[in-house]
Amino acid sequence: MSVSVRAFTSRFSLFVTSGPPLVLGWGSGVHYSGTLGLFLCVPYCWAWCERQIMHSCKARYLVFFQYYGTKYSGVMETPVTQSVLGVQNYLEMAAQKLRPVGTVKFFISSRTDSGVHAICNSAHVDIQRANGKPPFTEDILVQALNHHLQPEPIRLLKAVRVCDNFHARHKALSRTYVYRVAAGCSHSELPVFEENLCWAVPGSLNVAAIHEASEMLLGTHNFSAFRSANSENVFKSPIKTLQQADITPSSGILTHHWQYRNLQFWDFTFRARSFLYKQVRRMTGALVAVGQGRLTPLQIKEFLENQDPNCTLGNFVAPPHGLFLNNVEYDETELNNFSAEETQ
Repeated sequence: MSVSVRAFTSRFSLFVTSGPPLVLGWGSGVHYSGTLGLFLCVPYCWAWCERQIMHSCKARYLVFFQYYGTKYSGVMETPVTQSVLGVQNYLEMAAQKLRPVGTVKFFISSRTDSGVHAICNSAHVDIQRANGKPPFTEDILVQALNHHLQPEPIRLLKAVRVCDNFHARHKALSRTYVYRVAAGCSHSELPVFEENLCWAVPGSLNVAAIHEASEMLLGTHNFSAFRSANSENVFKSPIKTLQQADITPSSGILTHHWQYRNLQFWDFTFRARSFLYKQVRRMTGALVAVGQGRLTPLQIKEFLENQDPNCTLGNFVAPPHGLFLNNVEYDETELNNFSAEETQ
């Protein structure tokens, strides 16, 4: 004789598939005799079984987080034996302190290198609690992870329950990067509060020429000339669509301080669904070179058209410490619809 256990949304059932009459007992003393093909329902246990089934499921969250990237090897995890770890390592160590079932892994939406910061990055993560406990609420998860992340300069901003097949990287509609430039000083003259938060370049910038050059980058192009070679780039298409390429005046952290009076702060903003490896830093470096008169807008167009990854643009790569991942955009309707379904 074999007995199969089936879980339904509204009941818990035992199905006797073969063998002689069977007498089953359950907790309360309720008994039932069944023979071949009889469908045995145990109403007394339906509610209990539904709770156990629901609570034992993993909950997937989309989390938004920020970090000061100077002390990390980047956002992606590294071997724990490495002296400098990635932001992902610390996120996962914090999650393990919540005592989940199994190992927790964060799937990062947007890669950033060592020294690059994030005002807002994102990832999805599955967390299953032990002993039939219900899933964490979104607010409790944020508070708990932030508690265990201390004293690291990493903070969760928000968590959203999403469906089980939601993927933080694939579902992203766009990514926006901002590169901060301080014109008018050398790195040694940069105010201490701006250390590792912007790129100091001497002299002023020809902003009109930068605008002219940045417009040539807009749209869909082969950006081979603006990517750095690495092992992951071999099979990736260099065709990208740049939706935004702006330069706008900005301000320092302490703009009223006397040291800032001769400085001009600029934000270089780029938005696309995805970028090539070091594409933003190469575009920024090339545009700053245009602003300094070392390149012309026409040369930017020629580099783009020649599609040569080994061109001299490799000499104009902006350093990592001025770059910020500013935002990862998702379909808010999709996120809100799932949240609405969860509350019904």
